[in-house]
Amino acid sequence: MTSEEKRQFTARISQANKSELVVILFEMFDYCIEQAEDGFKTEDLQKADSYLKSAKGCVSELRGSLDMGYEISHNLYSIYTYVNRQLTASIIKRKSVNIDNVKENMKKLRKSFEEVAKQDTSGSVVQNSQKVYAGLTYGKGTLNEVFMDNEAVRGFKA
Repeated sequence: MTSEEKRQFTARISQANKSELVVILFEMFDYCIEQAEDGFKTEDLQKADSYLKSAKGCVSELRGSLDMGYEISHNLYSIYTYVNRQLTASIIKRKSVNIDNVKENMKKLRKSFEEVAKQDTSGSVVQNSQKVYAGLTYGKGTLNEVFMDNEAVRGFKA
């Protein structure tokens, strides 16, 4: 992941509520899987391995965020465990193992969580973060974001 992509994800995470964080994890998973597939296609196994491990990290975060007090969480846990096994098999065999099936399952879940995120009106999870204002400036072919830090003491108030 390039530093620009990391910066974009970081900015989004700092402003996201709980549901949006889950959607961002799915987006990061999709990105990692795309990069891993590219690594397999170009026979860059180190790249594929690295991105598969990152995708496994996303799945671990998704699995760890489940509230097992709900029945649906048990179903999601099973799906995430299946995905994790397929990613592990791909790492061990150094080739794509059921990645298309994994992508399809995760794509369906992502769409569901995107709908949930649209209805979630809770505030940002990260408190005392810099405010991100998009649209104030434009770069060549891109929208630049500006961080405003009016409270320089973020979290260090006496």
